[in-house]
Amino acid sequence: MLKKTLAALAIGSALLAAGNVMAADYVVDKQGQHAFVDFKISHLGYSYITGTFKDIDGKFNFDAAKPEDSKIEFNVNTASVFTNNAERDKHISSKDFLNSTKATFVSTSVKPTGKNAAGKDTADVAGDLTILGVTKPIVVKATFLGEGKDPWGGYRAGFEGTTSIKRSDFGKMMDLGPQSDAVDLYITFEGVKAK
Repeated sequence: MLKKTLAALAIGSALLAAGNVMAADYVVDKQGQHAFVDFKISHLGYSYITGTFKDIDGKFNFDAAKPEDSKIEFNVNTASVFTNNAERDKHISSKDFLNSTKATFVSTSVKPTGKNAAGKDTADVAGDLTILGVTKPIVVKATFLGEGKDPWGGYRAGFEGTTSIKRSDFGKMMDLGPQSDAVDLYITFEGVKAK
């Protein structure tokens, strides 16, 4: 009886340890530029301007078996904006808009929502987005794209997500009319498992 109890305890401890090992810390792959925050905004209601930010970093903790325990911190250097027009990029970085500041996102909860049509796990990632010193709650519709070893001896996990924000929620930016208030965001990134 004692042997069975000790064996059960040993197995339970091993499973618990294995479960704890599965949750891992990752660093967003900034060096390899496998992180993108793209945006789309209406230009006066006549067309759309699309762009991206070139300087992004962050970190996250993730366990595919317990996605609800995940946490993420993401930083965007807004001065790195690129819209394929140098004068426009300079204007967007000016005090009229983003004022060359840093935008940050810190998650507050992760709620699994099932699978998409491709069979990938999805979740609503709620968190606090700070732009121009103003913090607002947002929800990112996220998809877990996959994880595994890379060719350089590391281990990666990748995601994508979408959300929409209103410029008017984040301080006094130049007013371009109601048709240009909403900004659609697309985020995708890979994280490299910390060693």
